Amino acid sequence: MATGRGWILRQHSLGFLRSPGPVVTHPSGKNADAMSSSVPGSASAKQSTTLALPLSKVKGMQIRSRHWKSAVKSNSSVNFDSSLWFKMYTSTFPPKRKKWTAKSVEEPTTPLSPPESQERESGYWKKEYILKNIAAIRSDIIQLLKPINTYTGLPLKMDKAIKFSGLRWVIILKDKNGKEHITDQSDISLNETSITISWYSVKWPCLEMLSTLQLCGVTPVLLNKGKVYKNGPWRRSLISEYDLANLSEKANMIGCDPFVQLYRFDQGLLVGLWKKNGIAFIMASLHHHQLIERSTLGTATVKHPEAQDKAILDDVDPEYGMHGYQLHIDLYSSGNTYMCSTFRSLFCTKDYIRNGYLRLSVISYKNNAQHLPLVGNVGLSWRVDAFEGNVKNCFIMDVTVLDYSQKPFWCVSAPVYMILSAKPSVLYQYLGPSYVVKYVDSTGKVHMELVWMEETNEYYVVNLVLYLSTRKVNSWFGTNY
Repeated sequence: MATGRGWILRQHSLGFLRSPGPVVTHPSGKNADAMSSSVPGSASAKQSTTLALPLSKVKGMQIRSRHWKSAVKSNSSVNFDSSLWFKMYTSTFPPKRKKWTAKSVEEPTTPLSPPESQERESGYWKKEYILKNIAAIRSDIIQLLKPINTYTGLPLKMDKAIKFSGLRWVIILKDKNGKEHITDQSDISLNETSITISWYSVKWPCLEMLSTLQLCGVTPVLLNKGKVYKNGPWRRSLISEYDLANLSEKANMIGCDPFVQLYRFDQGLLVGLWKKNGIAFIMASLHHHQLIERSTLGTATVKHPEAQDKAILDDVDPEYGMHGYQLHIDLYSSGNTYMCSTFRSLFCTKDYIRNGYLRLSVISYKNNAQHLPLVGNVGLSWRVDAFEGNVKNCFIMDVTVLDYSQKPFWCVSAPVYMILSAKPSVLYQYLGPSYVVKYVDSTGKVHMELVWMEETNEYYVVNLVLYLSTRKVNSWFGTNY
C-alpha cells in the first residue's frame, strides 16, 4: 500500500507545465508592480502591463470553491500558503488512474508524503495551479471551436466558446499625460459571422486630451467549469490600437443624424461623436475568424500574429487559384439583418485579372434573378444611457470568402455607408436613385450597387463584385498571376 500511495502522489510532481506564467492582475485595478508580491516572479517577469475588469461589471458570478474562498481572504496581504495551493491543485487536477500491474508494485519506490510534496520554493504550487488551469481551459475551448459551419467556414459554437472562456472586451483610452481610462463593454451582439461590441459612458475623458485607443480582450486566469472567480486575476490581449490625435483626419466620417457623427477607423472600429463635441459611444465589429485567438493569445502590448493558412500547391491546374471561391455576406445593424446570402462557385478568368486584382462577379446587372432586396429600414442603430438614434444608409457588412477547400481566405467585418451615385440607373425596371457601397483593404475590395424602389420602399442590390489582390492570391496558392 505504501508503494501504491507513493506512486499516486509522485504523479503530482511529474508532467507539470514549465512555460512562463501568465500576466495577471487583481480586479481592484492595481498595476503590475503592485501585484508582484502575489504573482510568482517567473510568472510576472515576462510582461509588465496588466488589466482587470471592474467588479461592478461582473454580474451573476458566484464563488463555488471553498478553497478559493479562503484563498481570496488571504491574498490581500501575503502569498497563498503552499499547503492551500497544493490542496487546490490536487482537488482540481487529480492524478490519472493507471492500470495496476505486478511490475509497477515490484519497482523500488520511495513513498512521497503530502508534506514532502509541498516542500517547494515559494509560489510553486500557485504557479503550477494557474498554468494547469489555463492549459485545461484552452483545451476545452479548442474542442468547442472544432465544429465548422459549412456555409461560413467558421466555428459553429462561437457563442459557447466566448461564454465558456469568460471573454470580455475593453477599451483603454490613453491621454497625452500617459493616464489610462479603462471602459468595460456595455453591450454585445452576437451575429452569424461576427460580434458587435458597444461602449458608452457619461464620463468620457476630453477628446482633445486623448492620444491613443486600445481594443483588448480580457479573460479570467482562473475558471471552474466556465464559472468566473469574482476576485480572481484577469489577463489582457491586445487586438488593435488607434491614433486619436486629429481624429477627423485619421478616420472617415460615414454618416450623421441630428445628434452624432460617425467616424470609421480600420479593422471595424467606429467612434460616435456628439455634434456639440465629445465622445458619445464607441463601437467595434469583430469577425469570428480567429476571434478567440486574437482576444486571448496576445499580450498587453503585442497582438497575436494571424495564422497564415495556405492552400496545397497544384502545378496541374493552369487556372489554379482562380475558381472555387465561396462568399457569405451579411448586412445588418443591432440585430436587424438586411441581407444574408451565400454564393458558391465564384471564379475569374485571366482576361479579368487587371490592376493587381482578380475580379469575381457575384451579382450581375444582366441577371434579374440574382438581384436581392434589403429587408427593413436600412440604418445603423446606436444608443447611450439617455439617448438612442439611427444613422440612415449605414450598416455593418460582414464578408467571408472561402477558397476551394473551404478555408477562410478573406474575412471582413466593418461599418459601411451608401453613397448617392451621380449616374442614374440603366435598368428600366429600376427607376429610383442609385447608390454605391465600397470597401477596400490590403486583401481585396467590395463594390456594391443598389437602387431604391419607390413602389416597394426597398433597396435592391443589382450589382456586386469582389476584387481579390493578386499578391494575396499568389501568396496563398503559390501562383504567379
